[in-house]
Amino acid sequence: MKRTFLSLLLVLLIGCKGENRDDPENATNAASDSVSKSVISIDALIGSDAIALNLEEANKLVELPLACINTEYPNKLGQTLGSEADIKNPKILHPAFYGCFDWHSSVHAHWSLVRLLKEFPKLDKANDIKVALQQSLSKENIDAEVSYFRGEHNADYERTYGWAWLLKLDEELRTWDSDLGVELSKNMQPLTGIIVDRFSEFLPKLNYPIRVGEHTNTAFALSFAHDYAVTANNENFLSIIEKRAKDYYLKDDNCPMSWEPSGFDFLSPCLEEVDIMRKVLPKAAFDLWIQDFMPDLKNKDFALEPGEVSDRTDGKLVHLDGLNFSRAWVMYGLTNQYPEIYGHLKKVADQHVSSSFNNLTGDSYEGGHWLGSFAIYALQEAKVNK
Repeated sequence: MKRTFLSLLLVLLIGCKGENRDDPENATNAASDSVSKSVISIDALIGSDAIALNLEEANKLVELPLACINTEYPNKLGQTLGSEADIKNPKILHPAFYGCFDWHSSVHAHWSLVRLLKEFPKLDKANDIKVALQQSLSKENIDAEVSYFRGEHNADYERTYGWAWLLKLDEELRTWDSDLGVELSKNMQPLTGIIVDRFSEFLPKLNYPIRVGEHTNTAFALSFAHDYAVTANNENFLSIIEKRAKDYYLKDDNCPMSWEPSGFDFLSPCLEEVDIMRKVLPKAAFDLWIQDFMPDLKNKDFALEPGEVSDRTDGKLVHLDGLNFSRAWVMYGLTNQYPEIYGHLKKVADQHVSSSFNNLTGDSYEGGHWLGSFAIYALQEAKVNK
């Protein structure tokens, strides 16, 4: 039986709030009290021409990041301790980004709030979101985050996944035509500047790209950093990104897509590489490159089986739902940039989104704290003529 989008939301919301985790009955009751009983099926998301959110769905999705950005525990700090003095509560260490289980997930939860509010300014909780963003991204909180990054043992903290999402958040704020967007973007600049500097120092030293399906994937980081550099009109940073992308990937061929996915992937090593190269190469060069790298993408009958999660209470296995969303956003990007060549990939991307919306049930907080952001980004990339 087809599961509904509301069922998905209920599960994620329970996980994101992190409440009553030892009492399943109480957790279910709490979720029932906090979410509307109206039912929206996956069919409401996927139309004949484009997959898209509407205001009703956005009101439900926004509950996920709004709840978890202030949920301090459970928390995975990823911290290197220099001494006992470094042992502090997450909220003290990271007053801006202490929620949502880990730092990078808190960052992209904030991105989700900004993205949804920009697209749907009449959200039911628009005022609550604005207050939450002002509190999290205050000048004082960002200054404290800057101090952490400048710590003796923190030079590689959140390298490069968290760095990439921080730049994505800054990019979203820069393009928000509002007084609040201007205020928060200004607050963010000291931290953004550190991340740009870290990227700029690290990439020339990284002799070989990291080709995994998790956080350290180099192509994913380059793709998000490229988007930021274009938006910020940072020509020097853009030059570094484009040079390293070509250094790493220009000679690649015959990507072994049959090897994917690995068990914990939430990114496709092959498709993430496609994503950055379509951004840095002109059309003719990209066409030649992809003919060597993944020629099957041009095949009108191209098919790709979505990743299948066997246990959504396992925080690592549930990564495969994220893989379905990230694969989808790469294929949507290709479809939108070159519709005459890759338009057929929209159907494959839709299948991936549909697969995870239909089947994502029973996941724990480890899945619920981050998957909403991946879904939102995939749906954003599904838009035509952005």
